Amino acid sequence: QVQLVESGGGLVQPGGSLRLSCAASGSIFSIYTMNWYRQAPGKQRELVTTITSNSSTNYADSVKGRFTISRDNAKNTVYLQMNSLKPEDTAVYYCNARYNSLGTLLNYWGQGTQVTVSS
Repeated sequence: QVQLVESGGGLVQPGGSLRLSCAASGSIFSIYTMNWYRQAPGKQRELVTTITSNSSTNYADSVKGRFTISRDNAKNTVYLQMNSLKPEDTAVYYCNARYNSLGTLLNYWGQGTQVTVSS
């Protein structure tokens, strides 16, 4: 079992920056692929970025060059640095931990943190 707690959301002006954190507890953090998803009002939840257990990363086209995902396995924490924020980045951001190997699938979600980009 993994518990995920996001923090760092808030209100920011267009062009501004925020850093989200997701603290994990309860299991071996380093084995999990960590993902950030977001869900805007009236839209489906979408995958924003991924970092694997060996720190390979992937980004949605909409955030490439603006967002950076990183992880600190010693602190059981994954981060999302968001720069040059746009109004369309407004959403609830969710942290996700996933492990899929040898027939074992584990999938955990945080409660979400609101990010609002507005002047």
